[in-house]
Amino acid sequence: MRSGNPSLKDAAFDKYRNSGTDRTMTIQGTVNKTFVLLLLLMATFLYSWDQFMTDPNSATPLILVGAIGSLIVGLITIFVPKASPFTAPLYALLEGLFIGAISARYEVQFEGIVFQAVLLTIGVLLSLLLAYKSGFIKVTQNFRLGVFAATGAIFLVYLISFIGRFAGFEIPFLHEASPIGIAISVIIVIVAALNLVLDFDYIENASAKRVPKYFEWYGAFGLLVTLIWLYLEILRLLSKIRSR
Repeated sequence: MRSGNPSLKDAAFDKYRNSGTDRTMTIQGTVNKTFVLLLLLMATFLYSWDQFMTDPNSATPLILVGAIGSLIVGLITIFVPKASPFTAPLYALLEGLFIGAISARYEVQFEGIVFQAVLLTIGVLLSLLLAYKSGFIKVTQNFRLGVFAATGAIFLVYLISFIGRFAGFEIPFLHEASPIGIAISVIIVIVAALNLVLDFDYIENASAKRVPKYFEWYGAFGLLVTLIWLYLEILRLLSKIRSR
């Protein structure tokens, strides 16, 4: 099994299967932990949002702390899953600082866009969860490999785009509000959404392998990573549409 989410790789779960521990990961436990992380994220999200609306300049340090801090803590969580009961909540708090100010910036430019993005993200999450549980979407090996390859390609393009800003060049259409630019964003949103299906499948299989209880935090962290990515991509897509 493979997940396009870098935090939910085979090695993370497989080496712990049949661990024999009395306290093992459950799907319900992972759902509960996910809600806890979302609440933590919302707390700092609202704080960062309020800071930006009060004084946009004062929010710049929050964006930097949130972006750099969440990257560091996220990498620690990926490579040291046992630390996830501590690092996953910290990651949620840091990401809240980052996306709160970013969301406020979009909201100032396009009134109501954040509410739309949140609703769409929740809608996509629930729709895909229903489709997965009903068996409408089958997670086959080819499906996993396809989503994994598409996810890797997207992050490679983003990396080149990031480097290009310092080198003086931009990837055509990626950040534009043209029909092609919007189509690119739609494709990225679809790939991000399909990663949720892989996350559902992986968590379900991990719980069946009876991995240690702390992997509930790790699984919740993985879901949060995908949800944040999906939300930001929907936000970008809506901003392109409303710019036209």
